[in-house]
Order: sequence, then structure tokens, then C-alpha cells
Amino acid sequence: MLDDLLQNRLTSANDHPLRSDGDYVLYWMIAQRRFSYNIALQYAIERAIEFDCPLLIFEPLRVRYQWASDRIHRFVIEGMRDNAASAKKFGVAYYPYVEPKPGHGSPLLHRLAERACTVVTDEYPCFFLPTMIAAVKDRLPARLELVDGNSVLPLRSAEKTYTVAHSYRRYMQKNILEALQRVPKEAPLPCPALPSPAPIDSKSIRPSDDFLASNLIPKKILNRWPAADFHQLLEQDGISKIPIDHDVVPSPVCPGGSVEADRRLDDFLDHNLKRYDDDRNHPDEHATTGLSPHLHFGHISAHALVLRVLEKEEWSPDDASKPNGKNHDFWNVSEPAEGFLDQVLTWREIGFNWAFKNPDSYDKLASLPNWAQKSLQSTDDDERPFLYSLEQFENAETHDELWNAAQNEIVRTGMMHNYMRMLWGKKIFHWTRSAQEALDVMIHLNNKYGLDGRDPNSYCGILWVLGRTDRAWGPRRPVFGSVRYMTSDSARKKLRLKEYLERFS
Repeated sequence: MLDDLLQNRLTSANDHPLRSDGDYVLYWMIAQRRFSYNIALQYAIERAIEFDCPLLIFEPLRVRYQWASDRIHRFVIEGMRDNAASAKKFGVAYYPYVEPKPGHGSPLLHRLAERACTVVTDEYPCFFLPTMIAAVKDRLPARLELVDGNSVLPLRSAEKTYTVAHSYRRYMQKNILEALQRVPKEAPLPCPALPSPAPIDSKSIRPSDDFLASNLIPKKILNRWPAADFHQLLEQDGISKIPIDHDVVPSPVCPGGSVEADRRLDDFLDHNLKRYDDDRNHPDEHATTGLSPHLHFGHISAHALVLRVLEKEEWSPDDASKPNGKNHDFWNVSEPAEGFLDQVLTWREIGFNWAFKNPDSYDKLASLPNWAQKSLQSTDDDERPFLYSLEQFENAETHDELWNAAQNEIVRTGMMHNYMRMLWGKKIFHWTRSAQEALDVMIHLNNKYGLDGRDPNSYCGILWVLGRTDRAWGPRRPVFGSVRYMTSDSARKKLRLKEYLERFS
């Protein structure tokens, strides 16, 4: 069954030999930061059983990444705290490491890999992770195996880049039923067949139920690179001592971690799914999951969302219709559930398809369709009704109360309502000198403040503003040309916004 699940998901980043005499299998957890529905974790467990050795889960957080801030760091560390609790519960060795200053943790992966039978890690097609893998794969003293656990459909199963949602949706519908026959285990741990960590030698730190990794890692390594102290980091303001952007403060409404992600999913299924179709575009209704940050950081999986919704709907594969490329009448569940599944399986996964198939251009204007590029070029010299600087955008100092509210929302909370983010992007394009400047502003603000920024899905959403995965629209308009046009006046007429404006304007 695992072999079927790994089809199109498992690759080797290098050709280093496997070591049957290693002390453990190392799972380098860098993207799918959770213990449930985690394909890489499930594979690492099977590898450890194969080599008859313990599993060591290593989850690091580095300093040198663009837009590093208190907001992002705290969200990730809250997830690490949940993972530490799960590791203790399941009796598996888990080593969380938070780098105190740039470069301090750079040798640690190499040191851990020296004694590993193999190293398993997450494949992720975006931001700095592909570059990081490329930098270490040949220098690492062990086999490095990559597992794609990003989406319900494997990234490699698609033979091309899908340029519009309709074509991706048809591809998804043709393949999704088979994919749902090969899903990861909800709880791969505890696993009785997995060897338990045992002290390696007299130099190791005394074994502790709270930190089983100490049974596998020499004291000199743990002294140089101490495991994360969650109380000090989260309760005693330890994050303030790390050289990152302290002006972007933690979100007051969105804590990180798998516990919070599961709570939000339960709440959505119990209260909001039934009204998702009618109310999700209205900011005042709070009808969405609020899970995009947790999906981005791997605190919950797309599999969990899809399987829980289908279970809630009492769906079976016999209920599905033939592929039709439409966003309804395929699953034959309730309309709200159809709409939600389309968001997860079409709109989210087309972003991953773009990033994986176009690693050098997924965040660039060159990725736009020809019609959009021509349209943008034809209006490049059009007069803009307003021009704002990056600083004015960042400080929500435009003439538009609705736009300012959207910007305030992401600055204050790390999140932005989905419909408002579309309008937010369209107006940035309207009020900058060029499409390139608009793209730069959108990427910077979204990645700096958004907990779900730096993600294939969010990059695709930003490029959608300029025409990606969309079609040409008429009539042609100044600045926008054939690119879809949106206005704040129209949004005010269509959306319920009173509470939203009172809170964020």
C-alpha cells in the first residue's frame, strides 16, 4: 500500500549509498510539519523498520530566510511545541532546533546525517526550500530522499502546466478518485514495529521521557545545538533575542500548530460548511476555515480537509459523476461542500502545479499567458488615477477606505479575507506605475505580513491579479486592458462589510 501511495511522490536528491549500519533514519521535517496524514513521516517510519533502527525526527527553524519575523517564527515554533507533545505521546525521538543567530545551525544537519541510514525530507516547490535542498544534497554524507506530501494529487502526476482552472479541474476529476484510494495514514504513530530509541553510549545525556532524541544524539552535539526551549521562546519572550524583524508581531488571532488547525477544521465542519457557498465571500460572515496559514506551514494536510468533508457528507466513490471540468455536479454532495472541495483541489493545487512545473518563473511576469502579457504591455503607458509608494501601501495610506481595511487586516492579523485579497491586488496594480512594480509590491506585502505568504497558492493568487489562470475580459479598460477589472464600489454593493470596516478601517 505504501508503494502505491509513494508513486510519483518519492525521489532521491543524490545517489549516495544507503547505510545499513547507521544508528537511525533521519526525517528532516521542513515543510510538512505535522504527525498526521504525513506521507514523508510514514515513509521514514517504514525505512526505520526496514533498517531495524529508531527514527529521529529533526525539525529546525533557521534565521536566514527572507521576511523572517516574530510573526512567522512564533507560528512555526507553536507548531514545533505541538509536535514535541505528539513525539512524547508516541515515544518517538524528536529534535526541535531554533537557530539563535544566522549560520549557527548550518553544520547540524551534516552532523546528524553522518550517522543516518538515510535522510528523508519534504519536497516543496517554492520559496527557499528548493535552493536549500540543492545546496546540501551533494555535500550531505548520506542518501537524501524527497517525499512530495503537498497535495492530494502528486505534483509529478501532471504532465504539463495547467493554464486555466477549467483544464486543471478536468485533470483533477479524471484522477482524484484513484488518488483517494491511496491516502496516507491519519496516524502513522504509534507503530509497534518501530524500534525504540536506546542510549548510544555513556556520553549521551541521561534518557528522558520528555526528550527521547537525547538517547540518539551525543551530548557534545546537544551542548552545541540545544533543543528548542519552548517555555523560554514562547512564554519568556525568547524570540525577541533572535535577529529577525520584530516589528511584524505575532498574530493575535491565529496561533500555529496542529492542535489549532484541527480545532479550526472541527469548527468549520460543525458550523460553517453548511453556509460556505453563500457566505464565504462576505467578510462579516466569517464562513471560511482560516486554515491557509496552517496549510502553508504543514500543520494540517489537504488530505485531512478533503477526507473530513467527504466523511461529513457521507460520500462514497459511487456518488461521483463523470469528469465535467465544472465546479459543481461532480462530487454530488451539497453545494457548500462542492464549493469547498473545488477551492482545495482545484484552486490550491493549480498553484502547486505552477510552482513545480515552472521553478524559475512561478513568481514572475514571464509566467503570465501571452494575452495577459500583451495586454499589460499595451497599457504600460496609461495614466494611473493614483500613484502610491510602497511605504504608503504598507501603512494603508491610500484614498480608499476599503483597500486600507484589507491592508490593515493583514498587517494586524497576518491574514486577509480571500475576496478582499483579490480586490487588494487589483487596486495595487491600478495605483502603481507598471505591472512589474505592482507585482513587487504585492509579493513584498503579502510575504512580509501574511502567514500564508511565500506559498505556491499565494503566488498564483498574486499573479491571478495580472491574468494568470484567467481569461481575457472585455471591454478593454485603461491600465487593465483585457485583464479582469475590480472596483471597491462594486465590492461595497455586493459584500457585507460593516463589521469588517469598523474593525480594520
